[in-house]
Amino acid sequence: MFNSYKEDIKSFMEHDPAARSPIEIALLYPGFKALRSHKKANWFLRHNMPFIARVISQRCAHKTGIEIHPGAKIGRRVCIDHGSGIVIGETTEIGDDVMIYQGVTLGGTGKDVGKRHPTIESGVMIGSGAKVLGPITIGRNAKIASGAVVVKDVEPNCTVVGIPGRIVRIDGERVDDLDQINIPDPVMNEIKENRVKIQRLEEEIKVLKEKL
Repeated sequence: MFNSYKEDIKSFMEHDPAARSPIEIALLYPGFKALRSHKKANWFLRHNMPFIARVISQRCAHKTGIEIHPGAKIGRRVCIDHGSGIVIGETTEIGDDVMIYQGVTLGGTGKDVGKRHPTIESGVMIGSGAKVLGPITIGRNAKIASGAVVVKDVEPNCTVVGIPGRIVRIDGERVDDLDQINIPDPVMNEIKENRVKIQRLEEEIKVLKEKL
């Protein structure tokens, strides 16, 4: 348990340039507190004490603004940065080394039964305000841009932007430097491409008219 504690603190130190010391993270970071509280709540749930598990999770939600259902499965070195407004549903599964920013919802659509929430594989980054809904899978090392709404599976090493979420790649490769601000805009890219095509067609029409 102590090794897991140190591992989580190290993960926060590596992902948050504003972090000054391990003590600051342990005592003051709501994301760190929420993840530690979830481990306790999940333990009580697995030992057939669901009421106590829910008490722990709801107290944590009240104090931190981060609501994680005790039934969610969360891997190692997960980092929640400025986590206010985060909601993680009961059947959510999160792998290792996942980065989650504020306002993220890992929720259901209201239409599914059983497995109702997403599976987030290892190495995924989910930007501020993104919504990942339903029993879908976000592949390893994928990136979900800020404000994206994702309702379909995402392949590994892809970047998803927009509403509804669309997979984009730059020069056929995943966008590795997604920084919450410089987000690819697939709609604008298509508009630009259409403008080029229209201009080319206008030039061809002009040439044909001259020949006639």
